This record gives sequence, structure tokens and C-alpha cells, in this order.
Amino acid sequence: MFVSLIIVNYNTKNLTIDCLQSIYTNPPIGYNFEVFVVDNASTDGSPEAIAREFPQVQLITNKENLGFAAANNQAIKPARGKYILLLNSDTIVVNECLQIMLDFMENNPEVGAAGCKVVLPHGGLDKACKRSFPTPENSFYHAVGLSKLFPSSKRFGAYNCTYLDEDKVSEVDCLVGAFMMVRREVIEQVGMLDEKYFMYGEDIDWCYRIKKAGWKIVYYPKAKIVHYKGASSKKKKWKTVFEFHRAMFLFFNDHYKEKYNFIVRALVYGGISFKFLLAVVKNITAGFVGGKGEADNDQRKSSYPQ
Repeated sequence: MFVSLIIVNYNTKNLTIDCLQSIYTNPPIGYNFEVFVVDNASTDGSPEAIAREFPQVQLITNKENLGFAAANNQAIKPARGKYILLLNSDTIVVNECLQIMLDFMENNPEVGAAGCKVVLPHGGLDKACKRSFPTPENSFYHAVGLSKLFPSSKRFGAYNCTYLDEDKVSEVDCLVGAFMMVRREVIEQVGMLDEKYFMYGEDIDWCYRIKKAGWKIVYYPKAKIVHYKGASSKKKKWKTVFEFHRAMFLFFNDHYKEKYNFIVRALVYGGISFKFLLAVVKNITAGFVGGKGEADNDQRKSSYPQ
């Protein structure tokens, strides 16, 4: 088996079916592949619909929502592929995307993980598909708006690597979990996704460990997918708001806490807490204004804010 594709589904029946259809319409020629769908206790009839329309898919059904990292790990364990591809349920594989990515990985054995160009439905780039690690410096420049004012600056635009040409092959720090192709030997070396991350940050953490182990991570825009990112209103689910900010704490504690002094650590923790409070206030306000709240049909969105 050459590549194992893994899709996590959580109440995204129609999106997942469209994603699967795009895979089987555009299979990688010359490469054997298998597809896993892990359902995180959906209530929209997803498992039954997927089993009916795609009996060749290996379906894993959970009795509770285990989160994105844990669900992917469930499929990684039995997967037989030389490569593991994490693919969001709300994506569409475009043309020869899988073929192009596998050819690239086969010809570049020093690359541990690679991601394609991820575009949004309106045609713009999903900026999370090529990024730097969220150091305190990068996060500060992004938070105060310097990354938007100077997107071509390598210093100020590092957060989403906006200084890099989106159509140029580039080595980056990390990719987005919506499309991430990883070598089996890399996973054997650095381990699987960290399950303490529920639905944000696990892709960044994985990339950090992959680069730390000496592997290259590459953004390869010659292949492309479309990322719908779910439909949402201004109000977000409390779980979404909480897990997003919790992931910031987790990543900083895991990889940066010991690299910075007390003052920087205090500023980081204070900044995350303040940002969380602002998000809570915004969420409450949106609830009064919008009423219904989030129509979230995406198990996990980008691990960075847009």
C-alpha cells in the first residue's frame, strides 16, 4: 500500500461524501491507496451514508467525539501506507493533486512532510497552508497587525509566511492539518499526533517535532485542493473558543516555555488570557446580535486564526 488517506468526520455528511467523491474521481495513477474515515459520533447519519455510497472505505465509528488528533491516530495505527495523508472532510481534491504530491515525495526523500496549495472557495489562499511556528515574536507581530501592514517582510510576515510567493515551492515550518502528507518512517521516529490537543494545534505540534528530528517540511503549490472550512456565523461554539486558546497554552508550554524568561512567559500567558476574554465577549455579543450561533459543519478549522 502506497498511501493511506485519513478523513475525520463529525456531522459533515455531505461535505465528506463530496470529498470522497473527489478522491475516487482523481485517484493517484500508479499508486495503490486506501481510505479511512473516522466518524466522531456524528448524529447526521454520516456513517450509514458513507458505508452505503463508498463501501470500499474503511470506516471507524466512535461512540463519542474523541477530537481530531485521537481520531486520526485511530486510523494511522492500522494504516498500511508508505505515506499517511491527513485530509479534512470539507476539502475537494483537484485534478492530479494526489498524483503530484506522491511523485514529489518519492523524488525528495529528505522531505518528511509536505502540503499542497490550499485555496478557499472564492479562490484566495488559505494562509494556514504555509506558516512559521508561532513564536512569541511572530504571534506579537500578527496580533498587533504588523503582519498585515508589512506582508512582504520576512520579519513581520513570518506568521503565515506571506513574504513567500504562494505559487513557489518553499520549505516552511509547518502545514495545515487539512492536507498534510507524512512519511511512515517519520511517524515511526517522532510518534503520532499528540492527543492532548483536541481540535487545534496538533498539526503545528506534529510539524515542530518533525523538523526537530531533522526532516524538511515543504509547501508544494503545484498540487491543489479547495477548502470550504465549514459554514459559520459570527458566534462560535464555546468548545471551539476554549480549545483554540487552550492549544496556544499547550504548544507554548511544550516547546517554548523553557526558552524564554519569566517576563516573556508572563506576557505570553497574559496575552493568551486577554485574547480569550475578548473572544468570550465577542461570542456573547454575537449571540445577542445573531441569535442562532454557529452552524459549524467542520470538525476542525485551521489551527491559526485568519
